Amino acid sequence: MEKLRVVSVKIPEEVYKEMILRIPEGERSSFIRDAIIERLQKTPKPDKILELKQRVDKMEKEFSEIRKYLADLELLTYERGKTNPHTFCIDEIDHKIIDYLMHYKGATTPELAEYLKTNRWLALNRLRRIQKTSKKQLGKSIIDYYPEEKSGKKRAWWINEELIEV
Repeated sequence: MEKLRVVSVKIPEEVYKEMILRIPEGERSSFIRDAIIERLQKTPKPDKILELKQRVDKMEKEFSEIRKYLADLELLTYERGKTNPHTFCIDEIDHKIIDYLMHYKGATTPELAEYLKTNRWLALNRLRRIQKTSKKQLGKSIIDYYPEEKSGKKRAWWINEELIEV
């Protein structure tokens, strides 16, 4: 048997009276010891929780990579379940950006900033976030940036029409 240590514990008066009624005098110490051991076995160790969190994060990352590879191989089809682009919006500004892109099919950052009545950096950051989250969830982004000229616009953002539902 292991070496035993003495521990002092303060408990409420009612709990103490209940223990005196239910547990015989010679067995109280072992009862308290067993109760502590049982409770400790039910409590997860902090390092175990951290390890499980790291494993879940790793699995999410690998799953995201698998989806990306399937999208690259075009095995993950989008025709069956076209995406609503508004699902990647977090507020009214994002909804306005998506509405503008769906209506005009594309826009430059200054055009969007003027439409939103804000600065172009806010519009650019929102576009990048929408692009990043959609790519992470779908394997392909619902909006893309093309630096060359397309439909009379240079350096503009375009909605990916094959991925969205109209």
